[in-house]
Amino acid sequence: MDDILLLDAIERYLNGEMNTDERNYFEALRKKTPEIDQMVVEHNMFLHQMEFYAANRNIKHTLHEVHSTLLIKGDINEGGELPTRGKVIQFWNKYKRITAIAASVGGVIALFISGLAVYFSTTVNDPKLQQLGKDLEAVKRNQQYQGSIINEVKSKIPLNARLLSGGSGFLIDTKGFIVTNAHILRGTGAIVVNNKGQEFNSSIVFIDQEKDLAILKITDAEYISAKSIPYSIQKNNADLGEEIFTLGYPRNEIVYGMGYLSAKTGFNGDSLSYQIQISANPGNSGAPVFNKNGDVIGVLSTRQAQADGVTFAVKSKNIYSIVESLKESDSSFRKIKLPSKTTLKNVDRKSQISKVEDFVYYVKAYGK
Repeated sequence: MDDILLLDAIERYLNGEMNTDERNYFEALRKKTPEIDQMVVEHNMFLHQMEFYAANRNIKHTLHEVHSTLLIKGDINEGGELPTRGKVIQFWNKYKRITAIAASVGGVIALFISGLAVYFSTTVNDPKLQQLGKDLEAVKRNQQYQGSIINEVKSKIPLNARLLSGGSGFLIDTKGFIVTNAHILRGTGAIVVNNKGQEFNSSIVFIDQEKDLAILKITDAEYISAKSIPYSIQKNNADLGEEIFTLGYPRNEIVYGMGYLSAKTGFNGDSLSYQIQISANPGNSGAPVFNKNGDVIGVLSTRQAQADGVTFAVKSKNIYSIVESLKESDSSFRKIKLPSKTTLKNVDRKSQISKVEDFVYYVKAYGK
């Protein structure tokens, strides 16, 4: 939809000028298109600010008339000594609150209009998604990769291979099966690193590009299986507004983030994903999204480039479907058992993180 036509439709909607069919269609469009909904909210705010601006001009006009009246009556004097100091003080006490309101409204209008100009300078109708995988080669070339962990990882990969991309992943079976995003695995193999800095060789056993999910299997002899996984993987959809948190690797150490579920569908109404409000950076791809009870409800995948904090996560029920697909394609994986119970319910957040962080991994893909 053309920007001018869209703005015209928004004004007609806000002014109540649409007929019933038009209004129903537009409200459905708002629900499935977060960008248009955001434009409606901001345009409504803009109209209110313009009303404030008009009120401000009226106040100034009234003050000017009062000032002129006082000059004519001789209560105040433009150039010389004031006839009566007490009358001026009385005038100030009467109108100082109005003057303060006028100044405040003027400041708010200036800030809002400048912000709105910046917002509409971008292409609202052509939002872009940014994958949250990390380009390791670019990081190395720019010498932005900190710490010595990259040198340690080199000993785990073939001599003729190089690191290509990175992200996060988490255990779904104690035997070393890890879920991550498909877009992270650009190469032919992967290294996974736990929160203690220990690296483990792994193999890519399944990739589903449509769902943007993949399964790794730790194949390193140094890996010691945990007795159990503290979280469960939820089969049902999560609730709108539900508090969520995540642990991932946007840097060389594990990072915690907190937010809430803002829409039951993803970008452009994608039914495979949720929209969540949370800060996410490259490297967060593949990180688990937990609800307050410690159930995994999704896997972080992408964010909206032009909207701060708008992030998308593949729904956790898709993990069940890719595991079933793997079992059907290779009978040797039929013993995979996804965790169905959580030990994190009614546990404070600090303790939840402590119990979960050992099961979240830094994933680094390599190839030729």
